[in-house]
Amino acid sequence: MIKVSYTVMCKNDVSKEISLAALLSNEKVEKAIKSEFAKGLRNLVLSTKEETDVLIKTDKEVFEFTVNKNDFADILELCEEDARKHKRIKKECDGVELVDILTLEL
Repeated sequence: MIKVSYTVMCKNDVSKEISLAALLSNEKVEKAIKSEFAKGLRNLVLSTKEETDVLIKTDKEVFEFTVNKNDFADILELCEEDARKHKRIKKECDGVELVDILTLEL
């Protein structure tokens, strides 16, 4: 048996990377951080020790189901069928994305 995990892809999904330096250089973000963590203090500078990215992504629900090993070649189609069968594909959604494929030992 194979355990398959997938998500439903929609038109309004977001996936964006922003460098932490760019985020901290934004005036509104800088002001919000200072007022939350250093209220009343003056002459503060926000900086980072190393370059890193902040990811902004749509939080997706992951769905799982199992199939026979013989169906490996048809996994994507089977995911789409499973999504339609459980009415997971809504108006603005147009497909599925495989997240993981795991072989189960029986």
